[in-house]
Amino acid sequence: MKYRTAKELREMFVSFWEEKGSKHLPSFSLVPEDPSLLFTIAGMVPLKPYYLGIKTPEHPRVVTSQKCVRTNDIENVGRTARHHTFFEMLGTFTWGSYFKNEAIAWAWEFLTERVGLDPSRLYATIYTDDEEAFSAWRRFLPESKIYRFGQDDNYWFMGDTGPCGPCSEIYYDRGEKYSCGKPTCGVGCDCDRYMEIWNLVFTQFDRQKDGSLPLLPHKNIDTGMGLERLASVVQGVDTDYETDLFTPLIEHTCRKAGITYGANPRDDMAVRVIADHVRSVAFMLADGVLPSNDGPGYVLRRLLRRAVRFGKLLGFEGLFLNEYMPILIKIMGDPYRELITQRPVIEQIISLEEEKFNKTLRQGTELFDEEIRRLKSEGRTEIPGGVIFTLYDTYGFPPELTREMAGEEGFTLDEPGFAEAMNEQRERARASSKQKKSALAGDVYTELENEFGATKFTGYEASSGRAKILALITPEGRAENVRASGEFEVVLDATPFYAERGGEVGDTGTITMNALTLHVLNTVPHGKITAHTVRAEGQGVVSVGDEVVCAVDDERRSAIRRNHTATHLLHEALGRVLGRHVRQAGSLVTDEFLRFDFTHHSAVSDEEIAEAERIINAEILANVEVNISEHSKEEAQSLGAKALFDEKYGDVVRVVDVPGFSMELCGGLHVRRTGDIGCLKILREESIGSGTRRIFAATGMNVLTLLQKLFAMRSSITALLSTDEDGITEKARALIEELKTARSEIQAVKLRELTENAERFFEREEVKGLLVQTGRFAGIPANMLRDIGDKARAKQDGSVVILASVGDDKSCQLIVMADEKAVGQGVNAGALVKEACGILGGKGGGRKNLAQGGGKDGVRLDEALARIHALLKNG
Repeated sequence: MKYRTAKELREMFVSFWEEKGSKHLPSFSLVPEDPSLLFTIAGMVPLKPYYLGIKTPEHPRVVTSQKCVRTNDIENVGRTARHHTFFEMLGTFTWGSYFKNEAIAWAWEFLTERVGLDPSRLYATIYTDDEEAFSAWRRFLPESKIYRFGQDDNYWFMGDTGPCGPCSEIYYDRGEKYSCGKPTCGVGCDCDRYMEIWNLVFTQFDRQKDGSLPLLPHKNIDTGMGLERLASVVQGVDTDYETDLFTPLIEHTCRKAGITYGANPRDDMAVRVIADHVRSVAFMLADGVLPSNDGPGYVLRRLLRRAVRFGKLLGFEGLFLNEYMPILIKIMGDPYRELITQRPVIEQIISLEEEKFNKTLRQGTELFDEEIRRLKSEGRTEIPGGVIFTLYDTYGFPPELTREMAGEEGFTLDEPGFAEAMNEQRERARASSKQKKSALAGDVYTELENEFGATKFTGYEASSGRAKILALITPEGRAENVRASGEFEVVLDATPFYAERGGEVGDTGTITMNALTLHVLNTVPHGKITAHTVRAEGQGVVSVGDEVVCAVDDERRSAIRRNHTATHLLHEALGRVLGRHVRQAGSLVTDEFLRFDFTHHSAVSDEEIAEAERIINAEILANVEVNISEHSKEEAQSLGAKALFDEKYGDVVRVVDVPGFSMELCGGLHVRRTGDIGCLKILREESIGSGTRRIFAATGMNVLTLLQKLFAMRSSITALLSTDEDGITEKARALIEELKTARSEIQAVKLRELTENAERFFEREEVKGLLVQTGRFAGIPANMLRDIGDKARAKQDGSVVILASVGDDKSCQLIVMADEKAVGQGVNAGALVKEACGILGGKGGGRKNLAQGGGKDGVRLDEALARIHALLKNG
């Protein structure tokens, strides 16, 4: 058998199936459209709508090499020969074109004639009573090499109901040296001798709720073969990690660590973990996944941190993960160009995440090791939930990482205790999650799409036009007639109204018929259906089938166009000023302003903002024509158009090109020339999360309105300060200093008066030989309270001073002081304040001799003070 690289095998597979009439589709994103999945876990996932009959495939035969991520067994990655988080699935798919005979014959042809596998080493499994598959295999294999298995092994279900069918798996005999040695060793054994390399699924039935299996209208094929497994067989290596997909990554790790792969099992595991996780992290980031505390972003962060920890176990210092990017690009940059185009973003986010985790990894590991030592000394083998939570919340250790570390020491985790500690955070997360659309609405829009297909959009060419009402939707559902009152939704056969998507708000305007006018308040997409939320003006009835005239609010739309094109200019300008790691992370385009979210590691300086504004406004003044054209996605990307990874693109995409400046895939509305924008002013810049910034900006007439407001304000300020424009800053600074001085003098007078009359503010009590002084005040700042407390504490050796001040809003500040003698007798000011502030609905703490805090519930001050006195008496 000839040696083949993984790249050669991938290309051979695609070209072979193209010869059989299949259309090659590039790999879909790792982030699936199916909301029930975090990641694309198999080649058929992006094609699932075709199997369910929701969509009709453009091509009856398809071949893909699909990027996949599976994370259900992360702890085993690195421990075994074939566990991976990221892998490639070579897949063939057809819907009603060919079936078992062809699928089996062509699979055999590819493996034996193209790849060159020894036919005597191949075996097949089929479902127990699948005689059609058995007959197809008998053309190539003796009956002794065809194994029959039951539903658990050789039957595939998409769900409790829906498409399903038997499957046939192809196994390769790797030889006696890989055998477990048991007399029963054979196909289906858990050892490494007989390795499954290809699964052929025959979806021919439609499972019903009652368990019956009527035939589908079309018989379908779904096959999947792991590239890593195929490469290990063809390249004659023991494990997937020894194929050319991994060895360059592994060799780099070994050189850096000064170790030899295969010499030490513990080191080998660390080396494999890093190689696998680097692949996953890079591809997730390239497909737009960003680190977060839930969803796909949590998995990304978990894998990155696991890789970092294993690097530290090998002795790596500082940041090291980005060293693997050029190696990975050399291995997989062809065909996965997103690794190249998104490299700046990938490397920036990896650096940010790695640096953040490095800051806490050592401290967290020390806490973990200390806890292990303590528990061992007590004869315990379970790590408390509170410790797990602290490692997670304070030091950024995913609980799965803590579980893995605990397992290495022979410990288990107190999972219920951790769950209890996390409960409050989970409740907050649930409360902030997006509300799902009602089942009724979802059913209505799906029903309309199935009945009428997509709403035709005419708004690229026009802002008005005639249309026909296809459906009316009220809160109760679809209606044939609606009396003109209140709000309801209208669905048309064609519309010039742009539906809210891609960050751009929906159009408003009017829909008229006879004497009745419907004011369009918003335009929203639901799948391929566009719904217009309207409010009626006038009397009458609106009916399905009515002919109407649509008119978009063109002045508002023009403002939206300006802001949308300006967003593209801003994206490019930030890339030029801040670096090519900048990538759009979200946007909002309205008629009044634009909001742009982007990846960047630090605040944007005033100088950088000014430079970005200069670049953008120079392009606006150049009055360049904005070219909009349609291309296939592959053509657009080859032209250099930027794609946004939270967007789902079809096969044909619109390219918005500002020649010589920027080019992006975009379905939104844009100006004809950059000069139409007028000008752009950045209003503010802020952080919205780790590694993500947000800019607000205005364009066109909104900038003029802003300038007029600012100039009016300037005139008022110069008049108030009796100065000119150049003197505003100096005059304001002088007034602020004057005000500070006056406040200090007032505070000093107030403090002197309070100190001189402090006796009437304090209640005194002797507790266990200590003088306990409790002072109540109103509206006194904390610094003044401390000054008063210092003087009161000096009155007697052995003194505890408690000071409380309630503000006008009923919030309360609390300070407790204890001198050296009181501390020596066991008084702990920090503990007293912490306890009392809990009653006040706040937080507090500090040292044994001085602590402060507060709370919003000042009405419970008596209760809080009583608690402090009780603790002093009984502590």
